[in-house]
Amino acid sequence: MGYYDEHTQLRLGRKRKFPTTFVSSLAAACIGSAVTLAVVSPNSLENKISDTKSQADVPAMTNSIETVSMNFETQITKAIEKASGAVVGVINIQNNRMLQPDQEAGTGSGVIYKKEDGKAYVVTNSHVVNGASKIEISLEDGKRVSGKLLGEDIYMDLAVIEIDAAEVKHVATFASSDNIKLGEPVLAIGNPLGLEFSGSVTQGIISGLDRSIPVDYNQDGSADWEADVLQTDAAINPGNSGGALVNANGDVIGINSMKINQTSVEGIGFSIPISIAIPIIESLEVHGKVIRPYLGVATRSLADVASYHWQHTFKLPSDVTEGVFIEQVGPNSPAAKAGLQELDVIVKLDGEKIESMVQLRKYLYQKKKVGDTISISYYRNGELTETKMTLESIPGES
Repeated sequence: MGYYDEHTQLRLGRKRKFPTTFVSSLAAACIGSAVTLAVVSPNSLENKISDTKSQADVPAMTNSIETVSMNFETQITKAIEKASGAVVGVINIQNNRMLQPDQEAGTGSGVIYKKEDGKAYVVTNSHVVNGASKIEISLEDGKRVSGKLLGEDIYMDLAVIEIDAAEVKHVATFASSDNIKLGEPVLAIGNPLGLEFSGSVTQGIISGLDRSIPVDYNQDGSADWEADVLQTDAAINPGNSGGALVNANGDVIGINSMKINQTSVEGIGFSIPISIAIPIIESLEVHGKVIRPYLGVATRSLADVASYHWQHTFKLPSDVTEGVFIEQVGPNSPAAKAGLQELDVIVKLDGEKIESMVQLRKYLYQKKKVGDTISISYYRNGELTETKMTLESIPGES
């Protein structure tokens, strides 16, 4: 397969005469798919070439060559054809200085998921449009149209942009990400390294399911959230963010979001599962934000303070080493109405163990909604207590 030793080279240098049938079989094996580029009739060669004639005397054989067209359409090419037209470029334009022209601050990818009433809607990552004063969308033919940011959510790293639908020809189809299997083939479609490589496609598999990746949004060294993502080895590079992760049918099953950026790491990229993304996308499109319930407390994880305080400050039993303690209770908040106080240590929500602030936030944001009742188990002065509260929206967001 491209590697030869001395003996092989010597053998290749000898001229050997093979039967016509053997040569034909060998050629067919090399082609594999039985696609023939040229067919030469042996009989016509016998009639036209004499043993006594030199090679220069051989007449032209134009009439004995047949051109055969090739069709390389596969399931993968069909999937690309179906999905690629809906994947667009998202240009973040900023103006950070007065009296200076606008400048492109960065380029990412996006997916057109809806076309309705003369408008089209693009989903991308929140970090792609972060800080933008203007947004432009580069369509599949390279034409740019102005985009309007309807809303973004940093926790899910999603944003929705509205554009005029006049030039939009393709809309992506979403498929459930709940039944994805490990090893399932996928394609990543986007614009790695900018619009010069727009519409690039990489192929891989689903490398991991239900991955939780800690994310530090305010760069204070502590995780603010754990992103639930799909892991893939399909190449995801800068500029792919917000693009589509597509299954073999050409349906979008994820929004590409991040990769592990270390020189020692290859082939580890992450995508937001579409089943998790859909309710966030819908809320951003309609409300411009995600309306989430809140407790009305400022909290920290027990792991953030010295273990000395666990028994001496919070009066916890020695076997309680995980949970979330309350630093402050907001006035007239659901927590205040339920009787929670500073230094209470929350250990369960609805009977489910809570080990950290991130876990509390995820449970609240992903499993509860405004108006729901929630049961809270907490320690106060060493005693386990339970209370219930009705969840409300953050003031000003309802």
